[in-house]
Amino acid sequence: MRGDGHVRVLPIHVANKIAAGEVVERPSSVVKELVENSLDAGAKDIKVVVSQGGRKLVSVQDDGCGMSRDDAVLCLERQATSKILDVSDIEEIDTLGFRGEAIPSIASVSRFTLKTRRRDSDEGVEVRVDAGALAGVSSAGCPPGTLVEVRDLFCNVPARRKFLRSFQTEESHVRHVFTVHALAHPAIGFTLVSDGREAYRLAPAASLRERVSELFGPEFLENMADIPDAVPAGPVAVSGMIERPNRNAPTRREQFVFVNGRPATAPAIAYALKEAYPVRQGDVRPAAIIFISLPPNQVDVNVHPTKREVRFRDSSAVKNALVAAVAAALGTATPPPATAAHVAPTACPVADTANPDSPASPGPYAAPASPDGRTAFDLSSASACPIARAVAERPNWRDSLPPPAPAPVETTVELASPDRRPWRWCRFLAATESGYALLETDAGIVTLNPRAARERIAYERLLDAAKGDASRRASQRLLIPETVKLPPADAARIRASLGPLAEAGFAIEDFGRDTFKIDAVPQIASGSTAADVLATLARDLAEPGAKRAGARWREELVAKSVAKSCAGMSRAVTKEGADRLVEELVACRMPYVCPRGKPTMIFTSSRELDRKFGLA
Repeated sequence: MRGDGHVRVLPIHVANKIAAGEVVERPSSVVKELVENSLDAGAKDIKVVVSQGGRKLVSVQDDGCGMSRDDAVLCLERQATSKILDVSDIEEIDTLGFRGEAIPSIASVSRFTLKTRRRDSDEGVEVRVDAGALAGVSSAGCPPGTLVEVRDLFCNVPARRKFLRSFQTEESHVRHVFTVHALAHPAIGFTLVSDGREAYRLAPAASLRERVSELFGPEFLENMADIPDAVPAGPVAVSGMIERPNRNAPTRREQFVFVNGRPATAPAIAYALKEAYPVRQGDVRPAAIIFISLPPNQVDVNVHPTKREVRFRDSSAVKNALVAAVAAALGTATPPPATAAHVAPTACPVADTANPDSPASPGPYAAPASPDGRTAFDLSSASACPIARAVAERPNWRDSLPPPAPAPVETTVELASPDRRPWRWCRFLAATESGYALLETDAGIVTLNPRAARERIAYERLLDAAKGDASRRASQRLLIPETVKLPPADAARIRASLGPLAEAGFAIEDFGRDTFKIDAVPQIASGSTAADVLATLARDLAEPGAKRAGARWREELVAKSVAKSCAGMSRAVTKEGADRLVEELVACRMPYVCPRGKPTMIFTSSRELDRKFGLA
């Protein structure tokens, strides 16, 4: 690096490489820019071809308006564009591309070929560029439209090429970009060919639901609720669909958001989706396909080099419109705006004394004070509280309770594995309504989480199977093979893990188009669907740190994900089930925590109970 402090104008080839670093991050960036150019050209059919995840070849062909010879050569110049003419046009941008940077940036770091012909021309033109240097311009016979071939991406920038991931990873990014644009434009036909295999052939669809069904499958579509067309939102229009609340559904799903047809996002959008969706436990991210339309002068699409993020002039209007739209789709009340009103810490429904048939309305109930200043809960003076009044009017309410059921015959379980057992014996006491099991042991009381216990048991069995323990590698053959269609990114991660899945006891066949046929599952996973297992595994593979290498690590990850899915069965536990669960759990190498590090049980010793009750 030179340090003489003088200011210089960069040579054009250096400037193009710098610009390419902003526009072209990976092969999927090339697909994005070229597909957007095809859409702006009015294409009705777009074909994308990639080889080796786009490293070797990215080809995009369309039937759009095409270019003349002069335009084909001029588009290689920086800031050469047909989308805007004046600075005022920036305020009314309604095209996907407008900067004129994509083509020269891509051509500067690849072996680039452009073939194009206008419909009113008898012949087309072919332009060739070799790593930023014009290699030739000639006449060519080609159909109306444009074909762009990008070979050997980053051929002259080896440092950038080193940062590319595996072919499978880069292909998954390409599929994601393809999916996003296919969703955004369901009326346009799209085809994707990867390494000579046709991954998608999507005919023009009559509706968004038809396109979603083609991409993700009918089961995914069944869980989606349409956003009604008539949602009053002023200048902001919201359409699309969102996942219905489902306790058994994954808590992290992909969300596709489009602003004026452009795949983009903004902080207001993410906040609104989180605020509008019903509260669920955990990190909830429902599947969503959202289209936001508003006047072009109300949104700035020029705030990010790759136009991934936009800025709204009135973020509150967009947020409120999105919240109302989601609430209308799910049939829920629109959440009220947050206020600073004080909410009484203690409240009791208060009846309308003027109208005894009216429903109770919320209101504070203050207990009378006793002479010594303490609160005295005198039920006879609590006529304003229906709950307290009902209790006061029925002093002998206990007499109406049914007689207690006869106590079951108590049995104790003598635990095996004396070298690892935590107690000499345990006895099942009860199952709580929330699904926990209460156990009495020789040393105190144990609260057992059946789900976490099942997860630990399944994890160790699957891990033993992966190590080659044939006695534990039991598979359950399905009577009817199950077909599962996954989103492109999830399918790519599953495809890369077919080996470890087979070691765990799965029989999975890649059917193409992100569809898999499952013929067998591990016997321990027979209680859950293969779709749930694969979805859980795909999400875990996407978590930070999931790209570590090594067969041992991948086996552990597969076992952990499958175990988490297997454990998601009914939380109800019976005495017999609890006894069996304890026996299997004690036989584990690490019975006290599930594979994710959460406790399987909480132990309270007899001495601790005595101390808390003041007996020790």
